[in-house]
Amino acid sequence: MSLTNTAIKNAKPKENPYKITDGKGIHLLIKKNGGKYFRLSYRMHGKQKTLALGVYPDVSLAQAREKRDIARKKIAEGIDPMAERKIESNLFKDVALKWFESKKTSIAEKTHEKKLRRFELHVFSVIGHLSIADVKSPDVLKVVKPLIEKLQLDSAHRIRAEISEIFAFAIVHGIVEYDPAQAVAKQIPAHKTTHRAAITEPKEVAKLLRDIYSYQGTFVVQHALRLSPLIFQRPGEIRQMLWEDVHLESKEWRYLVTKTKVQHIVPLSNQVIEILEDLKQVTNRSIYVFPSSRNDGRPMSDNTIRMALRTLGYSNDDMSPHGFRTTASTLLNEQGWSPDAIERQLSHMPRDQVRAAYNRAQYLDERRKLMQSWPDYLFSLKAGGNVIVGDFKRTG
Repeated sequence: MSLTNTAIKNAKPKENPYKITDGKGIHLLIKKNGGKYFRLSYRMHGKQKTLALGVYPDVSLAQAREKRDIARKKIAEGIDPMAERKIESNLFKDVALKWFESKKTSIAEKTHEKKLRRFELHVFSVIGHLSIADVKSPDVLKVVKPLIEKLQLDSAHRIRAEISEIFAFAIVHGIVEYDPAQAVAKQIPAHKTTHRAAITEPKEVAKLLRDIYSYQGTFVVQHALRLSPLIFQRPGEIRQMLWEDVHLESKEWRYLVTKTKVQHIVPLSNQVIEILEDLKQVTNRSIYVFPSSRNDGRPMSDNTIRMALRTLGYSNDDMSPHGFRTTASTLLNEQGWSPDAIERQLSHMPRDQVRAAYNRAQYLDERRKLMQSWPDYLFSLKAGGNVIVGDFKRTG
């Protein structure tokens, strides 16, 4: 009896694993956990063998049959498909590199490089030389154990999760049948998230702003530092701001948010426009609003604003570049602005493209008012006025 898509979908797990045959040696193995695996049984040199063809539904019935036909043709020619697969190399490192290659188009280049570098430092030296089918849970634990001992728990969790993704990739491609990294997850202590340092008390914000305007660094860094609290976008987005995305006439900055891969609109206040107009006279020959001081065609370094804050006497525990977002979110919520409008302006948006397109312009009228009111409030604090939260509370 041949398999059908309906029969596969309706196949339920039983107390023991069982098979449903299809024909020409192929069958579907249904395991106790509900997993459905395509297999090809064949004989080679007098030995009975079983070749993994993939896991349903990642591999469809049609795809499994196509793989079966290719394998049977090789068997007829005296080629063992299992031996050939081993020759193609199923070393953990080789499979991992194939997985990294498959991820290139879905993540930022810098993120891709960071992930690969992490594996080169911590993973490949431990299990890279092993066949991926031979990697067991103790091997994965051996990878993350040094990180656990150094209390680098975030890195330990990340690496374990990425190893698990590689095994998922291998399972889909019929190389292995289970993920040994899953069992290791609970062996890594929970990582307590430490929030980035931020100043949220108005009096301290006033001092910070006065310190920012006293900063004696280069012209470009001075202006980047002054702009950061006014528009409170992600530090990476600010330093990579492109002149082509800045529309001074319409008072908008429109750009693609690298983290969420959606378009975002930042209304520009009068104070921000003034800063950008000053910058344009100096950096308009660069594609970046804040180019590197090395004139190498790259944007300002990702550590520049942090170092400027350190120069002003603010340690990592006092204030971070990302902290400007927390400062704005905290005080704007206290002022009574719509939490939804604040979240949209922080570009906390869904990945779903339809919803993201709708949300991009949502609350835009209120956000324009918010993005002018916020610098007005900050400059009042900087001037030393007796400003309280209620003075800038949203009305109407």
